[in-house]
Amino acid sequence: MTVVRTRFSPSPTGYLHLGGARTALYSWAFARHFGGTFILRIEDTDVERSTPEAVQAIIEGMQWLGLGHDEGPFYQMQRMDRYREVVGQMLASGTAYLCYSSPDEVQAMRDRFTEAGEKPRYDGTWRPEAGKTLPPVPDGRKPVVRFKNPEGGEVTWDDVVKGPITIANKELDDLVIARPDGTPTYNFCVAVDDWDMQITHVLRGDDHVNNTPRQINILNAIGAPLPFYGHLPMILGPDGQKLSKRHGAVSVMNYPDEGYLPEAMLNYLARLGWSHGDDEIFSMEQFCAWFNVDHLTKSAAQFNFEKLAWLNNHYIKLADNARLAGLARARMTEQGAQFDGAPDLAAALGLMKERANTINELADSAMLFFRTPQPDAALVAQHVTDAIKPALALFAERCATVDWNKEAIAAMIKEVLAANGLKMPQIAMPLRLALTGQLQTPAIDAVITLFGRDAVLGRVKKFL
Repeated sequence: MTVVRTRFSPSPTGYLHLGGARTALYSWAFARHFGGTFILRIEDTDVERSTPEAVQAIIEGMQWLGLGHDEGPFYQMQRMDRYREVVGQMLASGTAYLCYSSPDEVQAMRDRFTEAGEKPRYDGTWRPEAGKTLPPVPDGRKPVVRFKNPEGGEVTWDDVVKGPITIANKELDDLVIARPDGTPTYNFCVAVDDWDMQITHVLRGDDHVNNTPRQINILNAIGAPLPFYGHLPMILGPDGQKLSKRHGAVSVMNYPDEGYLPEAMLNYLARLGWSHGDDEIFSMEQFCAWFNVDHLTKSAAQFNFEKLAWLNNHYIKLADNARLAGLARARMTEQGAQFDGAPDLAAALGLMKERANTINELADSAMLFFRTPQPDAALVAQHVTDAIKPALALFAERCATVDWNKEAIAAMIKEVLAANGLKMPQIAMPLRLALTGQLQTPAIDAVITLFGRDAVLGRVKKFL
């Protein structure tokens, strides 16, 4: 079998969006499944719109997701000499030609076809044919180079996602492959790159379907082998419309800012157009072992933020608490968290992570352990009554000597309750107010254990 070589080739005219990330994931997983090579190629020939910041955003997005490339990144702007070489070869072989029609003249041609009810296109004025006399070359006008597209027949490929696709050559124009200043155009560069980089499989969005027959014809003209093509359906927002900024964060790098873990995003994107039975949660090692193009869906996938949050909660619960601390600390610092003399941050997050859907939610919920409690006076009056204070005093006395672990503290609290004829909520609520200023916390014995002996004694004694 041919060694599999896939590529992800974004244009750096903006951020790495979710559709691009899914394309990168599938191309990466396909290469990994077959022990092949995954290539990162930056298609930056759109000089006016491409920016270094966008390139950096793409690379950072790939790094955050953990989609490491085996070769590259390659930049098309660094391959100009190669493109000019191939253009020269095509001119010499007659598969391309110089066209001196001005932009206004080309537009007039297109308008005439439109008025005649036909598809607008270039009319072949400068296309050389046997026995044809070409117009005189206009003085001072620099030509474009056009690809001599086959006039008859069809372009057919067996799309690995959509199935067989056929497009008639008469529907295709004589494509401009080099501008008057010599810079090559998109479809030409892609074809040459795929040839030079020996790409065997091209997975990309279905907005590229119309580009594929052009690239196939160019590859045929230069004698290059054809890769397999697969065009992935678009991702829709929750409202059924194409996913866009109005749906919220669509840049991949918005998601770490909003508290999502990369493993959750990868797991979610993997299932957004592909399936393996009823499996919903799996590692990337499993995904690469399972992934093949046979189970890619032909219909558009709908983005579901609730399902992403559910997956993120799953991976937060699995995550190492020290890692969570590293992710949450900055947000908590911005909110005024007091870490000196406070509980261990990793342990606090471990106590709170069961119900957190994002790192941001987790950080916010854990703040109760890292700020001075300011309980509402009315709540204190309601729960810290004269009938309860003797139990709190006994709790403080026992607290000074109890072994400081969750089991021993839980047993001590039960002894205090029995000695005072109370039920758990009657002492748990005052303790929660004393320690956190709130009535809702995780289990009180776990909270007490987390705070430590000195902090617990200091805060409880303020209520006595």
